[in-house]
Amino acid sequence: MRTLMKVKIPTAAGNRAIKDGSLPELVGKVLADLNAEAAYFTSEDGMRTALIFFDMADSSEIPPAAEPFFLALDAQISFAPVMNADDMQAGVGRAMEMAQA
Repeated sequence: MRTLMKVKIPTAAGNRAIKDGSLPELVGKVLADLNAEAAYFTSEDGMRTALIFFDMADSSEIPPAAEPFFLALDAQISFAPVMNADDMQAGVGRAMEMAQA
């Protein structure tokens, strides 16, 4: 299932990771390990925030995805299932069929 992992990095931890060079290294490793479909970076609630999209085949994949950010950056992490436009169209089509039945 296509999944969004939102990683919010507290400012102090992010500053330390940038100064010691570990932030890009950590993010690159996690993106590679997850075989991420896409990753975007922004700020939210005053924190550096990563939006990482990847395929999660099983919920047991949550700890390996999240723990590097928890351990290194004291990050706040959330997961949510997401759809692309094709998924949404297929889902709405099925929903419409069910509504007409």
